[in-house]
Amino acid sequence: MSQTNVLFVCTGNTCRSPMAEALLKHKQLPHVQVRSAGVFAFDGSDASPHAKAVLAEKGIHIQHQSSLLTKEHVDWATYILTMTESHKQHVLSRFPEAEGKTFTLYEFLGDSKDVIDPFGGSIDVYRQTRDELEQAIEKLHKKL
Repeated sequence: MSQTNVLFVCTGNTCRSPMAEALLKHKQLPHVQVRSAGVFAFDGSDASPHAKAVLAEKGIHIQHQSSLLTKEHVDWATYILTMTESHKQHVLSRFPEAEGKTFTLYEFLGDSKDVIDPFGGSIDVYRQTRDELEQAIEKLHKKL
């Protein structure tokens, strides 16, 4: 089976994309490599404390350093899965060569909604986002 490289993209690479990355990595699929990046990220930031806490509730512990989306990420990725339509448009405007492999997460799964941004929200908001991502990753796992 050939290697599939999945890149999750959100805004700051501290909430949604690191959670999606951690949830997919946790599946330990031998043919899938996973990374994440942000369209407006600062390199080297930790994942948000709430993101880490809600993943830990599921037994998933992450070591994360945020990174700004680069051409290297785009070239590496088999699929670039964004959290929102605006993230997708941002990726395509900066990296036109990503056309054809860039989708919103839900678009890739055959739906048309965005993943809600928990940034600045309560731990419960982060739990909702984690649960939403967990369901999406379960579907993604089957598709990969």
